[in-house]
Amino acid sequence: MKNQPHGFLTKCSITTICLIFFFGLTTIAFAQNKIPAKSQSDSLKRKASLSRIMMVLPADKISNGRISFLDENFQDWLKRTGELPPDFDKMPSIPFLPDPLILDEGGKNIPVSSAAQWEEKRRWMKEQLEYYVTGTYPQSPMDFKVKVLSEKKEGSTTLRMVELSFGPQEQAKLTIELMIPQGNGPFPVFMAQWNHRGWAQIAVRRGYMACVYAASDAKDDTEKYAEIWSGKYDFTRLMRRAFGTFRAVDYLHTLPIVDKERIALTGHSRNGKLALMAAAFDERIKAVIPSSGGSGAEVPWRYATQQYDVEDIALLSAAQPSWLHPRLRFFIGRENKLPVDQNHFMALIAPRGLMLSTAINEGAGNPWGIEQAYGSAQKVYKFLNAEDNLAIRFRDGEHGTHAGDIEDYIDFFDYVFKRSDHKPENKLLYSYSFDNWRQRSKENINPLNYTSRGIQVMAGKDLTRENWDVRKTEIKQQLKWILGGQPPALTNPGPVRLENGGAGEDYFGTVLKRPIVTPGMGRMAITPYKEFGDYLYGYIYYPKDKAGNIKAGKLPAIIYQHEYDYSKGFSSYHDVQSFFESMTDLGYVVFSYDMIGFGNRIEEGTRFYDRYPNWSKMGKMVADVKGAVDALSNLDFVDSSKIVVAGYAMGATVGLYATALDERIAGLVSVSGFTPMRSDSKDDGREGIKAFSHLHGLIPRLGFFVGNEDRIPYDYQEILGSIAPRPVLLIAPKLDQTANFNDIRASVNEAGKIYKLLGASDQLILNSPDDFNRFSDEMKEIIYGWAGKFNAGARVPRVP
Repeated sequence: MKNQPHGFLTKCSITTICLIFFFGLTTIAFAQNKIPAKSQSDSLKRKASLSRIMMVLPADKISNGRISFLDENFQDWLKRTGELPPDFDKMPSIPFLPDPLILDEGGKNIPVSSAAQWEEKRRWMKEQLEYYVTGTYPQSPMDFKVKVLSEKKEGSTTLRMVELSFGPQEQAKLTIELMIPQGNGPFPVFMAQWNHRGWAQIAVRRGYMACVYAASDAKDDTEKYAEIWSGKYDFTRLMRRAFGTFRAVDYLHTLPIVDKERIALTGHSRNGKLALMAAAFDERIKAVIPSSGGSGAEVPWRYATQQYDVEDIALLSAAQPSWLHPRLRFFIGRENKLPVDQNHFMALIAPRGLMLSTAINEGAGNPWGIEQAYGSAQKVYKFLNAEDNLAIRFRDGEHGTHAGDIEDYIDFFDYVFKRSDHKPENKLLYSYSFDNWRQRSKENINPLNYTSRGIQVMAGKDLTRENWDVRKTEIKQQLKWILGGQPPALTNPGPVRLENGGAGEDYFGTVLKRPIVTPGMGRMAITPYKEFGDYLYGYIYYPKDKAGNIKAGKLPAIIYQHEYDYSKGFSSYHDVQSFFESMTDLGYVVFSYDMIGFGNRIEEGTRFYDRYPNWSKMGKMVADVKGAVDALSNLDFVDSSKIVVAGYAMGATVGLYATALDERIAGLVSVSGFTPMRSDSKDDGREGIKAFSHLHGLIPRLGFFVGNEDRIPYDYQEILGSIAPRPVLLIAPKLDQTANFNDIRASVNEAGKIYKLLGASDQLILNSPDDFNRFSDEMKEIIYGWAGKFNAGARVPRVP
């Protein structure tokens, strides 16, 4: 196996030390009377939740029996406050984005229909966001002092540097640079942080007065605010910078040359996060553009979980522990329990101007998730009759910006401020909705025409080989039906064209960084001339011999299917590089590519249902797996009898369907790939089948069964049974918020009857770590063990 990356600790050691550490913390808390005696029993459950959270936080090392976390601030805060996670069982589960136009969501669910109710909801959102995300902050100071540090002319523009003093004994400072155009004003104002001075220069050319203030990494006067207001407020670093933004607005409001109804704010990356916060809490900011803020800005936390492969709460809080409130960590792996989300910041900005802006392929972005937040905000803007003040903008490339982007930002400010009639395009990449598809496809399925079914695969018939053969044929027909009518397709005849070194996607131009070549692992690009699927690109990673060539002999192969990584496809944050290296160390060839709608194939998926209204994206994904099997089977160094599909989250789901429908696939590895559908109703607090039919648009026909899930003609026990007797490794974390583990176990047990019938009881393996939905190093180790046995031709033993 590959050496584990720095920071890897065994699950047993982390869990053990976490439990010892946090039982100690609780003892300290009781001693300090932080937790009343009457709540001790309740705290035991909450304490267990905390130990699980600490288990998934990035760890640095263990020394002398002490665990060292990268997020030391969180430990300090826990010791200081004695706080524990909430009792999640007492909180409503909100799997979709919480609705800003619902009062008491998850309880009475009262629609907001009046101005008074909207103000009530606004107050609640502010309170909740302060409590869980930003922390509390001081009230506006009664007055402040202004000291002019310098003033000079540069051409016709006046450059004025000032320092504000405010707060207790006027200890708090804020440096501001104004760039004032020629004339008497009043001028619209373009606000940005210290490191965005270049942006401000463009704004001045466009007739704005620019205000650049010291609330960024380049110059941050707000860092001392925590010390100045120590013990009274718990505002985070980003909220301190937002508080500094408020003070800059205070100053602007004293200047006659400022048009107070046209103050705009923007910021990029972490500055985008603070810009969104500031605009949500200060109504004097009339328009805002959080630019590529990622998680904690335009990407909601519910769509920044590990299955979306962006900066989730654990990763972001460990990398930048002072940005967000420590309480947010409590919701790692339980994001569906968070009462608020980033769309609530957006709702608070309405009806003022708001543009969400990001790059399509940036690593920390999720363009699909951003569109979900945009859709939620649209409802609020419509309610307030201000739909034109909301915009969304995607740019090509990665995280950075250029002058053209800033010009577009100013175009939006001009439009909101009625200085221009140039309306934003608001082009969407994921415009799918179930209702629109239903109208387009003209399909109408009555679920009551289908038999209500339970968990039994055979539905009352005797389990015999003959009966099973008939039932298996039925299941495959049902799978093909639910995936939609596949248009006529041709099979590429081969031979496969390989480009050693992997030029591949460079042919059309790509910014995505794929796993790289190493001393032990080579890479080849499969070019899309007549070799892989419908004109698709893919990459093969292979084990090298001592001469650097492909290892001799017929090699087993894994087709790796990625998660819901909309921006990057298979270029995962979750260390896919080391996973590929470890698999090639085991002698495997690894084949991977972006699925439709993801990575370099985002725009291919945008109008999919306009082109193929009666097919499905999942059907296309399954067809692409078939194309991958075709391609691998045409390679003379691949053992076509040992082609396995492996995937995480969505990729695992695709693998289940593909393996059931293609007998050439010799085995399957599924990590967090499914929860049974018939028992997965909305009352369980999960997305249910709507995740496929309404949310991601992968299998629209399932949408007709919402509310009648028991009538779905197949379920995952039937899919697994159809794969038998081929070996399957299922990894289903017990704490997966998207799944019901008891239902999974029952489904696997039912499918196990088919494996037993076919004399392969030991080939269906369920591993259930006490973990959240993620692709952890421990899970990868389980896969390596399984893959080694499979390649050796041995019966794969059950994993305890």
